[in-house]
Amino acid sequence: MTDTPPFLGDLISRHSAKLTEADTRLLDVMVRDPIRAAMENGKEVSFRAGVHPASAVRLARRLGFKGYPEFRAFLQSNLVEGQGEFEAPGARIAARLARAEEGQLLSTVLDSEIAALEGLRASLTDAGIRAFSEALLGARRIFVFGTSHGAALSHLVTMRLRRSGYDAVDLGAEQARIWEQLAFLDAGDVVWLISLRKTGDKMHALRALAAERGAKVLALRDPRGAPFEPAPEAEICASRGGAGESQSLVVPMTIANTVILDLASIDEGRTMRALERFRSLRDGSDAF
Repeated sequence: MTDTPPFLGDLISRHSAKLTEADTRLLDVMVRDPIRAAMENGKEVSFRAGVHPASAVRLARRLGFKGYPEFRAFLQSNLVEGQGEFEAPGARIAARLARAEEGQLLSTVLDSEIAALEGLRASLTDAGIRAFSEALLGARRIFVFGTSHGAALSHLVTMRLRRSGYDAVDLGAEQARIWEQLAFLDAGDVVWLISLRKTGDKMHALRALAAERGAKVLALRDPRGAPFEPAPEAEICASRGGAGESQSLVVPMTIANTVILDLASIDEGRTMRALERFRSLRDGSDAF
């Protein structure tokens, strides 16, 4: 099919003059639950709409498709792109399921993760990693902040930095005391922002505060997120996978782990000494 509008709503508007009552009932069912519509066959959608089983096929042809399978492929492509009627977390999950063949879900996820990591290999250099580790090396304090899935990575990064002998604060875990933590933010500090999807108001406010106080900002973010203004002192934009793919957490975690490993390579034994102190304390005390 050529010259197809990108979204279901546009497609309906283009062909509205020739739609029947049965078509309207079918489309109402689809628009109310577009994710389910993209996963069902024509007979199932017709049953839910209370129309003849062949009605879905006739609708697909009226909309310009050869048959219902081609129409369903159009609906699934909307899932993969994650826009229009299909822009929702559930749609992103459904898109991944739609892409996986029967019994091949694990293989599909692994292929997506591998592709995302290969993309990282092609887009990120050691110099990009070193810009982060050098900023951390000279920091008086390090404030780490991530939202949504980035909050889990923020916790991991903070834990590893502390064990490596750095004064690090996970701001995501300190929401009740966040202003206490930031009250004395100054030019000797570093703020590490982790934005894996949308860049929310809190992140932009934190970036603005850091600029006002002269603190350095490091940003690890998805390229589809809104950029920070002013630009951070160092930034890594790394895709976690294309639309409809698994949106890898392995990619940002790999970046964070590499930064901390590189930091250990340039801090003249600080990390190694701190890790040994941590191990000695942990193994030598039963108090906790």
